[in-house]
Amino acid sequence: MNNNESCHKTSINWYPGHMAKTKRLIGNELKNIDIVYEIVDARIPYSSKIKDINNLIKNKSRILIMTKKDLCDIDVTKKWIKYYEEQGYIVLLVDLKESQDYKKIIECTHNITKDIQEKRIERGLKEKEIRVLVIGIPNVGKSTLINKITGKKSANVENRPGVTKQLNYLKTNVGITMLDTPGILWPKLDDQNVALNIASTGGIRSEILNMDEICIHILNTLYENYPSKIKEIYNITNNDVMEMYEVIAKKIGAFKNGEADYERVSLKVYNDVVSGVIKGVTFDIWK
Repeated sequence: MNNNESCHKTSINWYPGHMAKTKRLIGNELKNIDIVYEIVDARIPYSSKIKDINNLIKNKSRILIMTKKDLCDIDVTKKWIKYYEEQGYIVLLVDLKESQDYKKIIECTHNITKDIQEKRIERGLKEKEIRVLVIGIPNVGKSTLINKITGKKSANVENRPGVTKQLNYLKTNVGITMLDTPGILWPKLDDQNVALNIASTGGIRSEILNMDEICIHILNTLYENYPSKIKEIYNITNNDVMEMYEVIAKKIGAFKNGEADYERVSLKVYNDVVSGVIKGVTFDIWK
């Protein structure tokens, strides 16, 4: 099965009620917001971008923050950065795990909002706390970013979608107040390659997914675009799906009644992406 075949056969739609509610609440709060942090996953810089975000945040200033720099294919992701910059976006690529990259976000925020503060000073007012809306699809690192900037565990962090359930204002000691929001997906994921990319990187709850389809999508993406990586990780050298499964089953000892345990293999490959065992990969291939 090739990549296109698997894309056409899957059907992933995901729009729980809390996402619709989140959109309404964001609309109500927008008048209080000075700047937006739009968070995307650097491995899927196109697929993880909320499709109707301009309708949601109107004309607010924004920083497009690409997280998980440590997991992406830097060369491919940089092409996407250039693409967005040419559209007028301010883009920051960050690693929120080990580095001090988040400080670039704070500096950029204060630069963008300098006019707001200068106007207040001219009117004899003191500088204000800059209110930031943090928005993105599930599991792109919003809570991790918030915890970095607040310097404490202000937001729950888990490597699965749907952890944040409501809007929360969180103060920092760097002149910024952050509005944390639940992850948002659009009502119908009609581009199935986008849907598969989001699912493969943990943006949709695994309980509703067909893990075999997700696994095949991941393996095909690796085989077609990162052949040396799939050989290194799984010792796979051809794109016959059944053989791929057999090879991985042998590697991890996943057999049931003498046959490859396809469910365990699929879950293993999925977890290898979500947990970062598979890194240096960008699923949104630059065409």
